[in-house]
Parts: sequence; structure tokens; C-alpha cells
Amino acid sequence: MLKFAANLSMMFTEVPFLERFEAASKAGFKGVEYLFPYEFKANEIQAQLDKYQLTQVLFNMPPGDFANGERGLACLPDRTEEFRDGVEQALEYATVLSCARIHAMAGLINNNVDNVDIFEKTFVKNIQYAADKCASKNIQLLIEPINHRDMPCYFLSTQKQAEALLLKINRPNVFTQLDLYHCQIMEGDLIKTIERLGDKVAHIQIASVPKRHEPDEGEINYPYIFKILESRNYAGWIGCEYRPRGETNAGLGWFKNMRNFKS
Repeated sequence: MLKFAANLSMMFTEVPFLERFEAASKAGFKGVEYLFPYEFKANEIQAQLDKYQLTQVLFNMPPGDFANGERGLACLPDRTEEFRDGVEQALEYATVLSCARIHAMAGLINNNVDNVDIFEKTFVKNIQYAADKCASKNIQLLIEPINHRDMPCYFLSTQKQAEALLLKINRPNVFTQLDLYHCQIMEGDLIKTIERLGDKVAHIQIASVPKRHEPDEGEINYPYIFKILESRNYAGWIGCEYRPRGETNAGLGWFKNMRNFKS
């Protein structure tokens, strides 16, 4: 049985953030994810999780100055101390929220730089540091490729690149986050990718391609992918990281018709 988590940064935005937990619960979701929790106190969020009996599935480490275009720090050589501070902050929230996994955004690089290796070496070292900190609290650390159409110059853009990095990172609690929207844009061949990655995947996210709406339109055959995931006994969560076409509840027909998530 597949488990679906509502992404509260994109879904139920008709109401303020702390009210979205109730909206997700009423819609039938048992888990939630979002980009960042840091504008709110951890206990404020935990109160909503407890009230509506929701599992906190995933959130991101601090990304730097997100409002001004920064998209993570993990690969940036001159931001290591800030990255490490972000690890501590994320773990504080994850502990309060009983969240079993966090995602470290890689960051943007200038594709015209002479020495790209320094970004990879920094990324590997930083993820190793964060992984060791996460391991002490039994938390999984995720890395996620993001497509260059939506996020030009993002350091990590394909699952094949992520696989190579996992070998260099060499930590048992580091996994890849397979966002099928990003993967379809950059690589395609989704079923073979799912089969190849196997247990290297700890979290999956979905959205239609090309518009990033509900997974009931566009070029990805999600019903077929869901069947494949079920046949492979995928036990992780599936995050619904899409932008609704209109009002969130009005676009949940795909979800209500399936009703194959854990209750």
C-alpha cells in the first residue's frame, strides 16, 4: 500500500501555513512535507501534527538566502560553517517533529568556473559531516537532483550523478530523493531508473510534466508507475510536490479515486 504525503509549501495554500495541516488531514493525507519549517517554532508545528495525527515525512535543511535566490549550501566552499550551523538547526527541528529524514539542498554553481571539482569535493565532505550528525539521531539524509529548466546551475541535476556521489559519500544513512518530475525532464526512462536505483531511494515525489500540476495529466503515466512501486514493495512515502491547477481540494480526484494509501 502506497503512502502519500501532502506538500504544504505547494498544496492547500488557500489557508495560512499552520492551517494546512488540518486541511491535509481532512483531505485524507496521513503525512506531510514542506520546504522549510524555520519561520515557525518547532513546537507550534508539532502541535498541529499531534492534533491531526499526521507524520512529519520530510523537510529541507536551511538553504541560505532563499528569498534572494540561493538554493542550498552543501556544495559551496566558502559557506561550510553556515552549512554546519544549518545541520544543527535542522536536527533540532527533526528531533521535535519526529522526522526521520531531511534533505540537504546542494546549491547553485557558475557553470563557467574553471574548477568544478572543488564543488563536488565540498559537497561530498559536507554531506558526510551532516550524515554523521544525522546518524546519531537515526535520521536519513537525502540528496535530490533538480532539473536545470526550473533551477539553472543547480549542482546536482541527474539521478546518475547522485548515484556516483553516493558512492563517494559512502554513508549508510544517505539516500537519493527521486522526484519523478525532475527526473523526467532531465533523464526520462523512469521505470528503468526506479529499478536501477532500488533501495538507494528513500523518498519519492510526484508532479505532472511539463506543468507541475496534479499527477493526472501530462506525459508521465502515474497509475502505471504506482503499480510498479507497489509491485516492488516500495515502503517509503510519496510526496505530492505539485502546484494545484486551481483550488487544492478540487484537484484531488486522482487521490480520492486511488484510496490505496495507508490509513
